[in-house]
Amino acid sequence: MYADGSSNKAECGARIILEGLGGFILEQALKFRSKATNNPAEYEAILVGLNLAYNMGAHEVTCKSDSQLVVGQIKREFEVKEPMLQSYYNTISNLITRFKKVMVEHICREDNTRVDALSRLARTKKKSHHRSLVQIYLKHSNVGEVECLVIIEVETWMNMIIQYLQLGICKPEEEKTMRQQCVRYTMID
Repeated sequence: MYADGSSNKAECGARIILEGLGGFILEQALKFRSKATNNPAEYEAILVGLNLAYNMGAHEVTCKSDSQLVVGQIKREFEVKEPMLQSYYNTISNLITRFKKVMVEHICREDNTRVDALSRLARTKKKSHHRSLVQIYLKHSNVGEVECLVIIEVETWMNMIIQYLQLGICKPEEEKTMRQQCVRYTMID
């Protein structure tokens, strides 16, 4: 998992890339509706990435981030002094216990360019069999909130397939085509 959070005067956000077996890649971009500084944004990226990995069924995760402070705090090399960061630290520490193994590594900013490119990827349409881009807006911080993520639904080529897989609904004249097409897909969660 590659995670990166950032904040400036115009916007706050985070980007996550999960890589799995068989070349599976899941990319997620988050934009915060509330203002956050860089360190909470970095924590938020790791928190969302770990939750996503857990929900995808991962048992072992190597988390790579270019935030030396956040990685050092999670690895207990640095003390967590700020109350907001303490909340993030506690939440991530509890989440880590769900996995068999979690490694957190600091990488140079130059080695984390893939997640930086993700923000540009959200504006382009590239076709790939093993890539999926999910864009989410965060209403509030994930720490201390029950419902924080709001998924913005966008009309894509996948909507008809999802509707057919979940509900078995499609136009009568498209049923044969949908049945043939949908055998290639599986719904997870």
